[in-house]
Amino acid sequence: MRLPLPSAAALTAAATATATVLAAAAVVVVLPGAASAAQSPESSSFTISDPRIKESSGLAASRVHPGVYWTHNDSEDGPYVYGVDSATGNTVARVTLTGIGRPRDVEAISLGPDGQLYVGDIGDNRGGTWDHVWIYRFQEPRQLGDVTVKAAQFTVRYEDGPRDAESLMVHPVTGRVYIASKNESKGGLYEGPAELSTGGANVFRRVAAVPWVTDGAFSPDGSRLTLRGYFTARTYPWKDGRPEGEGERVDAPWQGQAESVTYTADGSTLMFGSEGASSRVVAVPVAAASSPGGSASPQPGSPPDASATSAEPTGSFGKGALVLAGGLALVFGARRLFRRRARD
Repeated sequence: MRLPLPSAAALTAAATATATVLAAAAVVVVLPGAASAAQSPESSSFTISDPRIKESSGLAASRVHPGVYWTHNDSEDGPYVYGVDSATGNTVARVTLTGIGRPRDVEAISLGPDGQLYVGDIGDNRGGTWDHVWIYRFQEPRQLGDVTVKAAQFTVRYEDGPRDAESLMVHPVTGRVYIASKNESKGGLYEGPAELSTGGANVFRRVAAVPWVTDGAFSPDGSRLTLRGYFTARTYPWKDGRPEGEGERVDAPWQGQAESVTYTADGSTLMFGSEGASSRVVAVPVAAASSPGGSASPQPGSPPDASATSAEPTGSFGKGALVLAGGLALVFGARRLFRRRARD
């Protein structure tokens, strides 16, 4: 006898209840305070106030407009990119893209050395089964406001088959595009061709292992690559087109649906964002963000090692926050699963 599956509402309610119980059992959570020092407006934490931005999944610091960050929704929004003023949290621009198809699952945004924004429609709601994904490219607007631009569309395929991905990074010196796939056991960093072409598929080839990454960003000088996952982040020296060594652990904030990271335009601060209405973008100064990595450090963007029970958890939260994170992960997971199942 096959029992009926519980409804999305029932599962979400159960997950919420579980999170509540776990939160009650957790010890006091100490949130990060690394960004509390006096900073310029463009390197200070802020809250995205626009009710249209409910699933901010990528961040890119403007080079033309100081203090403005470009972002976008995950899905179900259309061909839009938003410019948010970090001084106020208000939207100061909405860019409508034309010349492209209907966006499917937009997950990342990055600014290239050519002054163009690259938008990664690279997520795969079907678990890594789509045989191609897309990148959209357009010139960063010189004037803020609501504008319509024509974007170039590039088809992307991976040399070793379809992948689910949430991270797209453009190197600020070479202009080469990289994508990090999101898979705990088979994830990888993929390198695009020297120049993207609209004439056919652009094949991305695997160059490094990255077990679990939700976003990444190069430092403005191109010497470092920071990759974040849901619970951890690490910064790697960038040498000969590859991340080098095991990098340094970044004191990233704990965020329920940790989806984005970028450097400020001057490279002094890392900005960490998340999904959700009125989501918070947290500033972490680079000088205070990292600690030396050792031989037992996790791989780029990987979740914390559950077997390391004798050591205190790493990152900017303790045991209580890890317990709380587990409960909240159930809530986000249930909601996202059923939203995507309904869409598919």
